[in-house]
Amino acid sequence: MEAARLPGTADEDDQRIVLHVDMDCFYASCERLREPELEGEPVVVGMGYEAGETNGAVATASYEAREHGVESAQPISRALEQLPRIDGETADGTDTDHRGHYRPVDLEFYRTVAADVKSVLHDCADVVREVSIDEAYLDVTDRTGWDPVPGGDPSGAAGPAETRRLAEGYARHVIERIDREAGVPASVGVAPNMSTAKIASDFDKPNGLTVVPPGHVREFLSPLSTAELHGVGPVTARELSEQGIETAGDLAAADPTELEALFGQRGRELYARARGDDDREVTPTGRPKSLSRESAFAEPVREGEPKRETVRALAADVADRARSREALYRTIGIKVVEPPFEVNTRAESLSGPVDDPSLVEEIALDLLEEFHDRRVRKLGVRVSNLSFEAGDQATLGGFEGADAGIRDDGDEDDGDEDDGHTSSRPSRFRRGSGQAALDEWTEDG
Repeated sequence: MEAARLPGTADEDDQRIVLHVDMDCFYASCERLREPELEGEPVVVGMGYEAGETNGAVATASYEAREHGVESAQPISRALEQLPRIDGETADGTDTDHRGHYRPVDLEFYRTVAADVKSVLHDCADVVREVSIDEAYLDVTDRTGWDPVPGGDPSGAAGPAETRRLAEGYARHVIERIDREAGVPASVGVAPNMSTAKIASDFDKPNGLTVVPPGHVREFLSPLSTAELHGVGPVTARELSEQGIETAGDLAAADPTELEALFGQRGRELYARARGDDDREVTPTGRPKSLSRESAFAEPVREGEPKRETVRALAADVADRARSREALYRTIGIKVVEPPFEVNTRAESLSGPVDDPSLVEEIALDLLEEFHDRRVRKLGVRVSNLSFEAGDQATLGGFEGADAGIRDDGDEDDGDEDDGHTSSRPSRFRRGSGQAALDEWTEDG
């Protein structure tokens, strides 16, 4: 049965209405839901972190914590240098106004809150694309419209909308329901397409609403830095800057043929996104083929410990993301970018799918050893060959009937080319001998 339309909603031939819902510092918001006294306080949620310790990595930092330089995927030890714990276990004499509350990840609790959020989203839209535990796209074209609200009231949202639209009211309805029924804040971007809606949701955080009506997309995107476009990471932004392209407006005005010569087919895609051209439909979420996370150094680093600390943090983050999606993985890899932009990838395959954060860290650090004395400007960790069947998980002795520690002589076939490197290290699992070159890394992780 077709969903009922609200009065004044758009006809089928009109432009679609996409909402991008992005939960604000979701893990930290969940902790505040459980501990209301944390409201307004700097909160850091750590992966692989236990109370009072310095190990682990930052999963989420509240906006108050970010003001002190704490960032996602940062080692807890580094976060503590920026923002000591509120319990006073760090250096004496630190102003208590510049301390933070540290909490370990409680994924099961966060999932219960996320379930409440998803219940609202699926009730508010016929088509929902869940991107992660804290992010989703909604197609609400059949629920509301771009029509101005009768009376010509000015828009109360951020962005280029001058007049209040029906879509703005519907988005506020979604935000208010999430707050009322799940108890956590969300920011929402409203636009005629997915890529613009995603940028809009990040435009007025936290607890923000940004509306970009049809006909205003180029106006909205033009002054933004290229780094704010979806799919443009630090490396691409730097390469664009070297061509004199600093803003989305510059990119939209560039020669698409030259962009394609520089970036291949991706150059055409970046050109289209800068112009607001995105005809993708919101479709229900498919399962990812891989999960990765990357982090760039402000300056190239040669010393071993900063590189190892970063890889530990990235490994913890990627393993946590896999666990939040109930995904097992058979391949673990790293990405190492050396100056100026030389990309190296290494990976190791297991005999069967696992969910083992400590193994992700172990293998990632082992693979990093090849680069221990080399200058590095960026590092990444990736898990791939994903499986979503919990019953398929390998045991510590390998699969039933397999002898522990015996290597699989065949290369893991995950669609990546073998780069000729092999591994002979013993392991708790049977590992594939190939270290495949990873060719699907994304810059925004």
